[in-house]
Amino acid sequence: MTNSWSIYIIVLAVGNILAMAWLLFATSRSNGKDESDTTGHKWDGIEELNNPLPRWWLGLFIITIIFAGIYLYLYPGLGSYKGSLDWSQMSQYRAAKDENEQTQAKFFADFADFDIPALALSDKAMATGERLFANNCTNCHGSGGRGAKGFPNLRDDDWLYGNDPQTIVATITNGRAGVMPNLNLDGATLAVMARYVQHLAGKPDIADHVLESGPKRFAICAACHGVDGKGNQALGAPNLTDGISLHGSQVADIEAVLANGIQGNMPSFSNLLNENEIRLLAAYVLSFSNQSNSEATE
Repeated sequence: MTNSWSIYIIVLAVGNILAMAWLLFATSRSNGKDESDTTGHKWDGIEELNNPLPRWWLGLFIITIIFAGIYLYLYPGLGSYKGSLDWSQMSQYRAAKDENEQTQAKFFADFADFDIPALALSDKAMATGERLFANNCTNCHGSGGRGAKGFPNLRDDDWLYGNDPQTIVATITNGRAGVMPNLNLDGATLAVMARYVQHLAGKPDIADHVLESGPKRFAICAACHGVDGKGNQALGAPNLTDGISLHGSQVADIEAVLANGIQGNMPSFSNLLNENEIRLLAAYVLSFSNQSNSEATE
């Protein structure tokens, strides 16, 4: 803040306080008239008496002015004057941040010797992981982790990049950017390719001409999805044979992906979560696989 602005604020603040003090002093004195005298204002038969402020009310105003003076002496409020306590929002923020970090460090110290699979079995760790997931992941993956069209289901064991602990940590930390290019196919080829992808996913009653020409035309897709269509986790290319489709399994859905391409983005959380929080969140996501496996065996 420049000196001119600082002086302007000081004059304005102090001037207002002094003006209020003068106004109280002026109105607290007796006007020397009888209490039945009026100011001359009259409305609807009601006259305004010309009496000074009641003493108790005047006292409250005086206390308020004294409080304002003490406050402005102790805390910043007069331009660039920092106050005798040298208090600031930043110092308050740093103190709260330091206290929070100390509390977090004490909490996470209990899990220092746990690997991520062990964290996934800890009720205490998973209670925190659940809150982290709710605050950071539910907008895309849903509160139960079952995803939506275009957002992966974390409970179905169909992982684009794999579900080993290190990979999940890397995904949360660095994010992922998946790209399915526009293949620029003509209409006939597009129709055949869409139905051949359905065939790979196990759909019955596919036309013979699709089964005959599909493998040859699928060669353009094999670079990412593999000749057998089982995908490539190193590239994040989905498995087309498991019946799970991220963007829809209808012919129109598949044709739209082939014709227009898809750009998926999983953001990085390295600026929002620290290393310990990412480990607990990764363990919570890993626990979905454990739950889905147990559900499958029941």
